[in-house]
Amino acid sequence: MRLPARRCRRVHLAVVAIAVLAAVAVVTFPAIARAGAQQGAQDGAATGAGAGDTTWFAGLTPDWDDTNVRSEAGGLRLNGNPPGPASTRTDQPQGMLLTPPHRLAEPRNQVVAELVADQPAGSTVAIDVRGTRENGSWTEWVPASTKEPAVLDAAVATVQTRVLLRSGDGGASPRVRSVRLSAHTVAQTLAAVPLSAPSYRVFATREGLVGGTTANGHVIRPRDHFVALPSRRALAPRGSGDYTVKVCSDHGRCEWAPVWDVGPWNTTDDYWNSPHARQSWRDLPQGRPQAQAAHNDGHNRGRDQYDRQVRNPAGIDLADGTFWDGLGLRNNSWVTVTYLWADGGPLGIVRMPLLHVRGGPGTHHPPVGLAAQRATLRVECTVIGQAVTGTHGVTDRWLRIGPQQYVSAAHVALQGADAPCTTP
Repeated sequence: MRLPARRCRRVHLAVVAIAVLAAVAVVTFPAIARAGAQQGAQDGAATGAGAGDTTWFAGLTPDWDDTNVRSEAGGLRLNGNPPGPASTRTDQPQGMLLTPPHRLAEPRNQVVAELVADQPAGSTVAIDVRGTRENGSWTEWVPASTKEPAVLDAAVATVQTRVLLRSGDGGASPRVRSVRLSAHTVAQTLAAVPLSAPSYRVFATREGLVGGTTANGHVIRPRDHFVALPSRRALAPRGSGDYTVKVCSDHGRCEWAPVWDVGPWNTTDDYWNSPHARQSWRDLPQGRPQAQAAHNDGHNRGRDQYDRQVRNPAGIDLADGTFWDGLGLRNNSWVTVTYLWADGGPLGIVRMPLLHVRGGPGTHHPPVGLAAQRATLRVECTVIGQAVTGTHGVTDRWLRIGPQQYVSAAHVALQGADAPCTTP
């Protein structure tokens, strides 16, 4: 049936009026528009955000690997007022939430994070992201915002988000209402991939603090095995060795241990990175911790980022088991640290609480160090040696993880292709 012309005009005008009101609502009430978009993309479902972009909302429901945060009506907030991460020795309550990794339609190298949060005076909320490279390894965590998008060191297939909350005046907690992320591709000049992981000589201190809680939520046990570095860029999630260091003492013993805490002194001092990529203290040379420069040379008036007088030059904290059992130290000492996540070789993940590293491919060779559970090892090559029974069955294959440093493949989950050793 055909409508009269006057009635058609009325219908047309009504449709136009509704469209105009909808447009005004989006402009005038962005929170309403944002809520509608978030509802359509909840639980991290990917939605198109324009040509070539992928957009999603971070899930803000805590689970087992999150620390001191809770979800309630209105958003994510701190769960209480315990002191901050053990190694930094500050009393500012902090919390952290990790989202499940979000798979992208195709690899991207830039992530923008749009934060909606209530932040009382003195409080902060920070968003970090990381991604998986082509070889399966993780990039470092990189801060992301709308003003300064995160540019990762490679195009990544998946992105994980980390939300960091710090209390404000009087312990007041911020409240995170939403985190909207979008992945893009941008042109960049990438530094050459290092042929081997960087190593630096730094001063190590014993962390101790048994019963305290690390930055990733691990409760410190007696004779524990992990390390702390003064930057969250290399903080491994609880129970993982995504970021592992090899620490060697002057008398030759080494330990491979995961990075589970942040400190000592600073929390934004990724001194192992080049000055142009370093998050803070870019006036310092690569490999020189700010605490070392402050203590020895009076850098920043001899103070750390919290304006505390730096009383030792520490660039790494060692848990008691790493300090005493792994390295055989009795006093704070200079050590050589290798930052293994920067290397692109095959990975081996330790599957037992503590694995002896031996001087040759057999248990008759003397132990030369320890590898902590979940530590990620860089495998140079494999050799045939003594048959060993372990968590991965019976095998005579041994993995060389350094000069005259071997572990049995029976206790290691190997990821990536390995090759036979051609030299001792």
